[in-house]
Amino acid sequence: MTTPATVTLYGDVYSGNCYKLILCCRALDLPFDWKRIDILRGQSRTAEFLHLNPNGRIPLLVTAQQQTLAESNAILHYLARGSALLPQDDWAHAQMLQWQFFEQYSHEPAIAVARYIQRYLGLPEAEKARHAACLPKGYAALDVMEQHLSTRDFFVAEHFSLADISLYAYTHVADEGGFSLADYPHIRAWLARVQAQPGHISMDQAAGLYEAV
Repeated sequence: MTTPATVTLYGDVYSGNCYKLILCCRALDLPFDWKRIDILRGQSRTAEFLHLNPNGRIPLLVTAQQQTLAESNAILHYLARGSALLPQDDWAHAQMLQWQFFEQYSHEPAIAVARYIQRYLGLPEAEKARHAACLPKGYAALDVMEQHLSTRDFFVAEHFSLADISLYAYTHVADEGGFSLADYPHIRAWLARVQAQPGHISMDQAAGLYEAV
């Protein structure tokens, strides 16, 4: 695989959607610059950032040629092009996309939102009903994952891929949103396999490396 020119990634390492990009870059030993964006301080709504991404959301990739790319799983595809993280078999590739769509539409809206309410907002009274509504949806997504992982080590074609990176990012911190993984032994074993991958780094370690003052 040809190593691309250094890219700049804008994000917050404690956001699963941003953290997954760090996992991908480190797995592939890709060079990147990191620019921290604190959404709680409105840094994704500044004129400078909105010029780069009018949607005002992170993560965001900017190439050396000043091309911009938003949406975490699209960025993953760009970063992983030509690598083993992106299955070359058409069917396996489609399955990987299936799990990435599942992550964004069935998993992240429940597990990540519950985590945001509990970890970042402190589970205020006004948000408790919304948090409670996330729990059954999040557990439903975890149930699907547990069943799938009961017969395999990774999500697609028995190889570590972008599907695993996408789903790992918020699953491994699901407890911060009020989800227990005690009844999900296959998910827990899969998390350990992902953590054993070359270049793996925790969110706290990433913060120390890339967001140190």
